Amino acid sequence: MEKFSYVNATSLEQVTALLSDSGWGEVMLIAGGTDLLAELKEYVETPKTLINLKTLPGMDGIEADASGLKIGALTTVADIARHPTIQHHYTVLAQAAGSVATPQIRNVGTLGGNLCQRPRCWYYRDESTHCLKKGGDICYAVDGLSKYHAILGGDPVYIVHPSDLAPALIALGASVKIIGPDGEKTMSLEDFFTLPAANPFRENVLEPNEIVVEVQVPPAKSNTKSFYLKAREKGAPDFALASVAAVFEMDGKTCQSASVVLGGVAPAPWRSKEAEVALTGKMIDDNVSKQAGADAVKDAQPLNDNAYKVTLTQNLVSRAVMMATS
Repeated sequence: MEKFSYVNATSLEQVTALLSDSGWGEVMLIAGGTDLLAELKEYVETPKTLINLKTLPGMDGIEADASGLKIGALTTVADIARHPTIQHHYTVLAQAAGSVATPQIRNVGTLGGNLCQRPRCWYYRDESTHCLKKGGDICYAVDGLSKYHAILGGDPVYIVHPSDLAPALIALGASVKIIGPDGEKTMSLEDFFTLPAANPFRENVLEPNEIVVEVQVPPAKSNTKSFYLKAREKGAPDFALASVAAVFEMDGKTCQSASVVLGGVAPAPWRSKEAEVALTGKMIDDNVSKQAGADAVKDAQPLNDNAYKVTLTQNLVSRAVMMATS
């Protein structure tokens, strides 16, 4: 990797000032470092300065009360997975956090890092490949090897977003608090992510001088049921080939409202409004769940090597619906 200077952050004001005074990519943020260090070693990123966020006070921890959840961006994935309130009232989030990588990575990886991590596409990660996402002219997955790439929302870049936490949080209606030089703002986490058609170079709407500081989740209703289901290629911990975060408000066996968000199949966490419509107002049974799965992938456009994701995702949605509501 290239040489860089290292700064232990003392305040958010210092962080945003350092980011504001630099060009794009010259100063970067590091917390757990489980993704960024790989990018540095692969020369995907070559910053002049790294700012260590772990030295910032008050940005980790989980507050759970009647108003919902507040989770600091430096909270580890492991802490989210084992928090008793999250396990009991926000099951989909605990399950998603528990599915991330390995115990070692969950113990250092952070909420903010999991949401803001970069794609794992082998063309993007190859330092010798100048693909469209890195300013080139071609997304090589279109005519190249595309086993792990997008089947929804990919044009013109067919990456998939690797986060497990993002689909679960979006399904729960979470929002994200961002701080920049002009102060703080809060926005829907669903609106935080962006597709390649809007910006092929980024996966979210963060400005170069902004930082995620907190995620907020509204209170779960007593009739809420949820489930996170993830398919991996290996038995060992791995990124999702496809995943489903499903959250329902139930009246007995009848679905009053549904949130279904897919992971591993699109450049951003993908809300399936088609599946939600298929489920809302219906008494959940095997036929309804299968219809929701079919509707979730009816607009899929697989590439040469990833048509298997269509059937895989369809079945995952159906299973997640039944497992959440049983």
